[in-house]
Amino acid sequence: MVRSVALRSLLLLCGLALAFSDRFSAKQCEDLGFTSLALCSDCNTLAEYVKDEELVSDCRKCCSEDSDNSLSKVTFSGAILEVCMRKLGFYPEIVAFIEEEKDEFVHVRVQYAYASPPKLIMLDSDGHHKETIRIDNWKRDHIRQFLKEKLKPNVASS
Repeated sequence: MVRSVALRSLLLLCGLALAFSDRFSAKQCEDLGFTSLALCSDCNTLAEYVKDEELVSDCRKCCSEDSDNSLSKVTFSGAILEVCMRKLGFYPEIVAFIEEEKDEFVHVRVQYAYASPPKLIMLDSDGHHKETIRIDNWKRDHIRQFLKEKLKPNVASS
């Protein structure tokens, strides 16, 4: 009986250790395009739009639990879509967004930077960088939906 209780306790401790070790460091999350601003509910929303289980799993390893008194929707005043012009041909969905849908968002500008992977740089009301999100594998509809949800209502012109 004592052995059984000890074994169960050991298994419980191992399970807890695995759960906590299943988190990424802040640097790993940033390299993947996630920041501490990502709420776990945002990962659920991501899962609805992006059918990449590994990406959603990475999001969940980086997210912060939603609290009852926090805003579950962090919003921004503007964004910069940054991409390397030389690599743009490898991202047809991003090209399609820039050519066909970017004008819908007056506070989003495109910036070309050598060797930069495609990313959205989210800005506060003073135009300062607040969050960076990698969008390498996003579809243009996902980019549009994300911007509609994350840009302040008076910023997105639908």
